[in-house]
Amino acid sequence: MSAAMVKGWCPGALRPMQSGDGFVVRVRPFGGRLDAAQISGLAHLAERHGNGLIDVTSRANLQIRGVSEGSHRLLLDGLSRLALLDPDADTESRRNILVTPFWRAGDETQALAAELEEALENSALALPTKFGFAIDDGTSRVLAGDSADVRIERDRAGGLLVRANGASLGRSVGRGEAVTAALALANWFVTSGGARGGRGRMATHLAAGAALPGALRGEAEPVPIMAAARPGLYPQGAMVGVAFGQMPHATLSQFAGCGHALRMTPWRMVLSEGKRTMPSTAGLITEAYDPALRVIACSGAPRCREAHADTRALAAALAPNIGAAARLHVSGCAKGCAHSGAAAITLVATGAGFDLVRGGSTRDEPILRGLNRDDIVGNPSILMGGH
Repeated sequence: MSAAMVKGWCPGALRPMQSGDGFVVRVRPFGGRLDAAQISGLAHLAERHGNGLIDVTSRANLQIRGVSEGSHRLLLDGLSRLALLDPDADTESRRNILVTPFWRAGDETQALAAELEEALENSALALPTKFGFAIDDGTSRVLAGDSADVRIERDRAGGLLVRANGASLGRSVGRGEAVTAALALANWFVTSGGARGGRGRMATHLAAGAALPGALRGEAEPVPIMAAARPGLYPQGAMVGVAFGQMPHATLSQFAGCGHALRMTPWRMVLSEGKRTMPSTAGLITEAYDPALRVIACSGAPRCREAHADTRALAAALAPNIGAAARLHVSGCAKGCAHSGAAAITLVATGAGFDLVRGGSTRDEPILRGLNRDDIVGNPSILMGGH
């Protein structure tokens, strides 16, 4: 059996992960963007070499599902022709970059992303599999709540800063210094012991007492955080949600048919670049306050062999009953693949039913265990402490 069959990392294209419906092949768009030809090509590859289902992930990537061991090589050939393949699996695993979707033509975002991608390709850094970077260089921060360990942002004066996640202040840098400073922070993380065990994160490392050296510390305050993005029209295009983060290949093909590029986000939404009307395709979320935006659900059973329940069916049933300001996370197991952070309500499927966590994540202690699915759907107030 090939190394690709082994678990223990985030999947990639060159190193996919086995799931209940076959290999999960993660595609990481360069610069967080897909042009129309790449969109059309990915839809075709998902139909021909997978089961036709495509995930939109919390790391702003796409995943082709249901790939067999025999079709994986053909899929890689197709990704290579679309210029969506890294030279090797190690480079692919390092290229874990979130890019703000709200950049404008002529600003520094895409150039920074390309420079960071090239630097990571030429680097020998042995980073943990979930270690990542964020380029969030707009006039307000939109990725502050999303997973990243090293952040390139703006300071209050409009200049660039580089900040270690977990530190409130960053180091002001010139344009030519930003990527070098970002890699210096990543290198310090590794050499100071943050990567032990292959699962370390920057904020955890700092919280445990690791002190940034003077050359990497700064006193620059980042710009304010922008309110959460929602479906709707923006100057950059149409922001559209993908229900439960999964769509059939035909839906992706429709994006390609519009002739617009797609900018990926970590919010299970995509921005159709330059589009001035909202689409009407089934399975897409176009209303800013659609109840489906309040819930996060992983693939669940039977698509994932680790899952103990059909998470999406339960999430869909509960979504209308979740308060507008709350967030529900339904996880098929304790791994929490779809959402690593806290949520107002987290339901974790187990062999004995659902465990309920309030104000925490799948790793936190539940307040109730072994809940029956039908009881939850029939009495959703139990999620918020009602009877």
